[in-house]
Amino acid sequence: MKKILLTFLIAASLAHLACGASDAPHRLFADYLGGRVAMVSPKGEVEWEFPARKADHCVRLPNGNIFFCDLDGVREVSADKKVVWEYRAKSPGIFHFFDLLPDGNVLLAESVRSRLIEVGRDGEIKKEIPVPSNPAKVNSHQFRGVRKLADGRYMLCMMEERKLVELSSEGTVLRDLPMPGCPCEALPLPNGHWLVTMWAPGKVVEYDADFKAVWEITEHELPGNPLRIPYGVERLANGNTVVCNSLTHGFVGKQPQAFEVTPGKKVVWELADHERFTNVAYIQTQTDSGEVK
Repeated sequence: MKKILLTFLIAASLAHLACGASDAPHRLFADYLGGRVAMVSPKGEVEWEFPARKADHCVRLPNGNIFFCDLDGVREVSADKKVVWEYRAKSPGIFHFFDLLPDGNVLLAESVRSRLIEVGRDGEIKKEIPVPSNPAKVNSHQFRGVRKLADGRYMLCMMEERKLVELSSEGTVLRDLPMPGCPCEALPLPNGHWLVTMWAPGKVVEYDADFKAVWEITEHELPGNPLRIPYGVERLANGNTVVCNSLTHGFVGKQPQAFEVTPGKKVVWELADHERFTNVAYIQTQTDSGEVK
């Protein structure tokens, strides 16, 4: 245990130095199999945590509250651990991902029911878009990441069908984009590119606006960090990329759970804290000031 903890603290210290003492990263983790979300300090200390059933997406809001999904619903929890808002799926719906919209609504991709919904803070569905989909072999594998863009378009990861689907604001299919794996997250970047994680095989690919690959990490490219199920992903302000490497399907405890890599594919930070975390599905990185990176 001492060796594992020392490795984690050294890695965290290196990340701290790389960002500067006044810009040390705090990280919010969604520990999918560990059953919680947790805020972790630059020294690796758990500063805040809350139970969550299979959490695989989480964000810290500007007011300090934590918003996360826990498979059959989404919740907003205050810093003093009070549930201030939640929406639960009507059986048999499953939520793996959300997008918080500027109008205050919450966008959800609902597996099994095969639809996108926008839910108001009054708990009512404000908009519903049916999504054409082939029956999933595993219902929970139907949808993953979903985003609504500023112009009203949607981008949806249809994991089991190995494709991204771009929809108009009314739900018309604009683009059907086959992927070389099962997409888990599609993150829009400020330059109009997309950063996509996928598994079977594990890949992290940056695509330009025309969906031509311009950068990628392949399954066995990074020594010590083979891609098992790349899930949540971040592009930091310094150009580095944080990848959550889900270790389900037999890899729990056997390698780092997440890492930060430069554009030149040098790993500068990794999480290997198997004593406290199981498999980390999503990370949100913040500075000391609370600024989301």
